[in-house]
Amino acid sequence: MSSKPTLLGHVGAVTGAAISVRQSPNVASGIAIIGGKSYRIGQVGSFVRIPQGYHDLYGIVAEVGANAAPESVREPSDRGDRWMTIQLVGEIIGASFERGISQYPNVKDEVHLVTEEDLAVIYGTQDGGQVMIGRLANAEGIPVRIDLDKLVTRHSAVLGSTGAGKSTTVASLLRSIALGGGGEGGSAFPNARILLLDIHGEYGEALRSVSTVFRVNPSVDEQPLYIPFWAQEPADLLTFLMGGLDDKPLSQILDRIFDYKSKYVNEASVAGLDLNSMTVDSPIPFSLKKLWFELLEPEIKTWADQPRTLPALDEAGDAATLKAPRYKPHGAGAAAPFINQVGVLGIRRPLDQMRSRMLNRQYDFLLHPGEWEPDLNGNAAKDLPELLHAWLGHDKPVTILDLSGIPSTVVARLIGAILKIIYEGLFWGRDKSEGGIARPLLVVMEEAHRYLSKDAEGPARAMVQRIVKEGRKFGIGAMIVSQRPSEVDETILSQCGTFIALRLSNSSDRAKVQASLPDNLAGIVDSLPVLRVGEAIITGEAARLPIRCRITLPDERHRPNSEDPAVAKRWQGARVAENYERVAAAWRAQNPIWSSLRVLRTSLSTEEIKRMEREMVVSSSVLSIGYEPTSSTLEVEFNVSGIYQYYNVPEPIFQQLMESDSKGKFINAYIKPAYPYSRV
Repeated sequence: MSSKPTLLGHVGAVTGAAISVRQSPNVASGIAIIGGKSYRIGQVGSFVRIPQGYHDLYGIVAEVGANAAPESVREPSDRGDRWMTIQLVGEIIGASFERGISQYPNVKDEVHLVTEEDLAVIYGTQDGGQVMIGRLANAEGIPVRIDLDKLVTRHSAVLGSTGAGKSTTVASLLRSIALGGGGEGGSAFPNARILLLDIHGEYGEALRSVSTVFRVNPSVDEQPLYIPFWAQEPADLLTFLMGGLDDKPLSQILDRIFDYKSKYVNEASVAGLDLNSMTVDSPIPFSLKKLWFELLEPEIKTWADQPRTLPALDEAGDAATLKAPRYKPHGAGAAAPFINQVGVLGIRRPLDQMRSRMLNRQYDFLLHPGEWEPDLNGNAAKDLPELLHAWLGHDKPVTILDLSGIPSTVVARLIGAILKIIYEGLFWGRDKSEGGIARPLLVVMEEAHRYLSKDAEGPARAMVQRIVKEGRKFGIGAMIVSQRPSEVDETILSQCGTFIALRLSNSSDRAKVQASLPDNLAGIVDSLPVLRVGEAIITGEAARLPIRCRITLPDERHRPNSEDPAVAKRWQGARVAENYERVAAAWRAQNPIWSSLRVLRTSLSTEEIKRMEREMVVSSSVLSIGYEPTSSTLEVEFNVSGIYQYYNVPEPIFQQLMESDSKGKFINAYIKPAYPYSRV
């Protein structure tokens, strides 16, 4: 053993790509010391090397123990022997590693332990188009890189149980793409184009330096999120606004919408549109208020005369303010006023629901989308080009659409609308310099099981199915992020070429990952329940080999806001004053950082500033913090930007800030967006 310290054993049987190896009796322990480094022997998922003259075969340990022995030698006399099953995965010819094998080993060929030097040949190459994601779990000196082309075009999935590190893995991967691998020699991709659908608002702070954030309730350095209703398919929009409609009224309402759009195209010059090719689904602005008003009037109208030429109008309505007209109630029998019988669709109740939706402030981002909201004539200050430029054309590599402020009842429907806008734009513009082929797009979908399940209704699942089936050809890739892969639509998951699987405890979830591996590598999947936090098994087209990897953790400032609360610490600490009025207000506003509207007050006087004593704090971004309770003024001294005062800050908020583990993260999340401020 002294002359061959890496020798593990010899080939006992070869069955296709599976090899049975009889472990050498000289390997007495489970650890070998080679070159001053310790290596564990016979670990499931570890690599072995089988020399074949001028080149070496490489395999992965899939199984160890008695069952790993071939059937022919499972005799009582052999029960004392130790066996391993190896799955061949590739070979090194010369100095380069290639997946697949050109020849098989023979019985009694030597099988050797793989050292870090061998692993460096497999994983150490820095080919163009690779991004570093972490380090090998069993050899942390070896960086792990994945093929960015395959990751995007062949789609991918990041899977793991709650708390396994999915969000941190995604944040780390996106930062590596945008900024490179730091000191590891990784390439940066500053012109990357990534769209992240952030369901819980976790990534805004973590990726602030490389992203533009769009949020329904934006803070100072974020953009407002608008999703114009007229960019959706009208049938889906009407279902949301009015509920289920019979075919007759639905078709007549769609005809009316088509008339609005046709009139707009006739009166305005819209590039790329002509009446011969236009459909009701064409993304053209029209007025919802006008539609509601014109549908409502026939339903409530009465006439003062028998020929029905004189309306019995009491008070005119106003479409712009959603004020309904008031008519005299119809008379009994043959008495005036007379009921209207022209243009009646019998949809009075759905129209009331439509008006209620339009008056609900929670849906302003959709039904009153800022400068994208058309007037009564269908004219909007901004159109599709400005929307696509806002989401895809800015100078940061990542776009975060923070959907945390959107009512959960409509999230799935809106994700379908967002994906339709993005996909249709890049699909039809694929040959342009802004299209998907010239500048591909990666769409990252967090909490995918919520809107991509087998039973999900709405357009989201259909759009993602289309992306994973056809997007590769047009430069649109998908990354599915989920804690319950067994609930994600099978068609979608089956199209993912790369799996980044963190700890998975549920057997049905593990089965989804196992289906992507060769049968003899089931032992690797069996290790999923015992992976450490932030540790993943990466398989598929973007990885050179199935590998167990320790994901590189970003520093604390760049981690998603998804960490578990410190229960023991919070329950042991002093209880601060509580105000449940603010809790109820945040719930009603559907905004976790809600604060009542305050008037910006003038800065403190010089004397007041002198009286305020700031306390030094341990923080990477904050030097000191002070609080003046009589005026409810919080004063913060930042490392870089100087001293700022925040006004009308309740004392419990100040106390929570001082008790927080990360002062900078607390200020960014709960102080800056909620309170007026000025620089001292």
